Amino acid sequence: MNSVMRGALLIADRLTRTFDSRVAVSDLSLSVNAGEIVTLLGPNGAGKTTTMRMLAGLLLPTSGRIAINQIQVSSATADGARRAIGLLTEAPGLWERLTVRLNLLTYARLHGLPDPERQVAAALDLVELSDRAGDLAGKLSKGLKQRLAIARALIHRPPVVLLDEPTSGLDPASARHIRDLILKLREDQRAVLVSTHNLAEAEELSDRIAVLKTRLLALDAPAALRASMAGAKVHIDVEGDAARWSAAAITFGGAAAAAGSRLSVTVPDLSAVPDLVAALVSTGARIVRVAPDQRTLEEVYLELVGAEP
Repeated sequence: MNSVMRGALLIADRLTRTFDSRVAVSDLSLSVNAGEIVTLLGPNGAGKTTTMRMLAGLLLPTSGRIAINQIQVSSATADGARRAIGLLTEAPGLWERLTVRLNLLTYARLHGLPDPERQVAAALDLVELSDRAGDLAGKLSKGLKQRLAIARALIHRPPVVLLDEPTSGLDPASARHIRDLILKLREDQRAVLVSTHNLAEAEELSDRIAVLKTRLLALDAPAALRASMAGAKVHIDVEGDAARWSAAAITFGGAAAAAGSRLSVTVPDLSAVPDLVAALVSTGARIVRVAPDQRTLEEVYLELVGAEP
């Protein structure tokens, strides 16, 4: 493992998991630092949930290594590593006939927490459910159940938090509340790994995004992912009819389209823009405005996963 990975709270080192002849996850390496949110993006069947289950200690990898909170996970250390993890599964499985408070109190006692009543009160306050402590879990809305499930995952104050589809199926207000909770975890210096299909959510939350399709296709900050893909577009507003300058612009890229006073040019990358502008000026164009067209995360994601079998 490299030095960056050794300083992380969550490490996956060349993880592979097969089910008979099917490879679910192949040679996956990533790390998550304290105070960092990393998001797993990928299509259905990409291996996101399998990865989460391996990292949580619910599923053994076929090969590779895992470290949680500086503990190298093995059969001898698995219990200690699991105590450092807070896990939210896609189906949280609350005890619906117990109250909100008793759901959390049971888990506090299972974790052997000192003063479990105080820990429950703190967890309820964190997710803003103190006023629902006496309600049956089964009577809660889906959004409130998700908040209770997150409180359960966090009640033992784990340094590493794994959230599998935390806002799936929630209304916008409930999803917003869950995202705010996740951002608080970053402020608390937790290492947070989130699995989601929501590209806008991934861009909002993530310090880095891991694009997964059985194997890791990309891992970087959202802005860096957008900038890393080949090809870019720039819109140049000129005085008069932009069509006059199309021929000069084409020499810098594969395409140039004029509409009124706007020239839209495809370039290999945005570093070509100064030379493009200089060439247009040298041929007589009067430039009013230059606006690079940043690629969206959706475009980058689809290019990555669409190119893979």
